[in-house]
Amino acid sequence: MNNAQQYGVADKRLVAEGLSCRRGGRTVFEGLGFELGAGDYLQLKGKNGSGKSTLLRLLAGLLPSRTGSVSFGAEKFEGADVALSSEAIYLGHQHALKPVLTLQENCENFFQLMAGSTLGASRLETAAEAFGLTNLIDMPVRLFSSGQTHRCALLRFLLLDRPIWMMDEPTVGLDSENRLRLEAVMKSHLSRGGILIAATHDPIDVAGKVLELADFQAKLDFEGDWL
Repeated sequence: MNNAQQYGVADKRLVAEGLSCRRGGRTVFEGLGFELGAGDYLQLKGKNGSGKSTLLRLLAGLLPSRTGSVSFGAEKFEGADVALSSEAIYLGHQHALKPVLTLQENCENFFQLMAGSTLGASRLETAAEAFGLTNLIDMPVRLFSSGQTHRCALLRFLLLDRPIWMMDEPTVGLDSENRLRLEAVMKSHLSRGGILIAATHDPIDVAGKVLELADFQAKLDFEGDWL
């Protein structure tokens, strides 16, 4: 069995065609498309407010697409029904962690919600080790630094066996040592045949493709930013 078969998606393509989104009565982007296969990384690039976060939220099913479609293998989602939630895991700007709960309790709740079953201790320990959080498993998140909190949010990608990862500014709050940890986790995911889509301003040592949001923006008489 090769690495691409480990996620069971070696023959599946993630294809987006003709996506468009409007917010506040204005077009954020239109005619947007891309195609990714097993082991592909797509970096979303653009100035602040160019629509990178909007695209990730649209793909996650949190915002509707006015037009276009997204398909993954035989599954196809069109227009307002675009969503990859069953195949993907998404991390936005909000960590969705309960400060009064420990790292372990937060992860157990997350896994129960997303997978509908009990999180195994070995799975949590492996994920915590990957992000250097082993000694914090029993500590309440309210006592974490901002960087530790962000790593706690990131380790949830390792809890679910989902092939598509979507990350919004994943390096925020990480020092050089923990960026290396994140890069190692990303590379491992891709080596298993996973797909990664990330919006980031920081350079990441992961080979991949680039999508410039400016290429899909309408020329508007609007001066402002889209988040």
